[in-house]
Amino acid sequence: MLKVGITGGIGSGKTTVCRYFEELGIPVYYADERAKYLMQHEHYLIDEIQRNFGKDIYEGGQLNRQLLAEMVFNNKQKLDLLNSLVHPAVFRDNERWTEGQLAKKVPYIIKEAALLIESGSSKSLDKLIVVSAPLNVRVERISKRDNLQTEDIMARVRNQMPEEEKLKQADFVITNDGGMDSLKEQVLNIHQKLTGEKYSL
Repeated sequence: MLKVGITGGIGSGKTTVCRYFEELGIPVYYADERAKYLMQHEHYLIDEIQRNFGKDIYEGGQLNRQLLAEMVFNNKQKLDLLNSLVHPAVFRDNERWTEGQLAKKVPYIIKEAALLIESGSSKSLDKLIVVSAPLNVRVERISKRDNLQTEDIMARVRNQMPEEEKLKQADFVITNDGGMDSLKEQVLNIHQKLTGEKYSL
């Protein structure tokens, strides 16, 4: 069973791409969503976040995501610290999930994460797909999705590895600057290369 990674810059459309792979019967592990879950439910991780970012980062048992974002997104040292706490927890969670997929006898599984390369997780994968989109398109998508100002979006972009660096490590590139038909066609093409079989969406 191949282990395939999907990554790309913020707003590139990774989740949309993954949904198309799921339509083809491929299980997807959404690392960023699981990270949010673990930060709310894994007690050891919660203790470490409170120890490093203050007890008031959790209010009534709920993580104050806005406060945490304000603390880390313009402070690379604190962002790196947060990632050093969260990434090992996500890695362990992904290992458990992967074990659970073995019985399903699927040709490959996918791990989706924004920091797949930066966290070192890509080293344990067989293939890497990078989703690419023009910066102005990404900014527009994030602005509509998260209701953020351009300067806040650009701060997040700067905290990620430049897209050109991601592309150098890609086995496959999906360009997400057109319509959904083009996106589906690219997904299907990669799926066929990974399985050696003919499919249609």
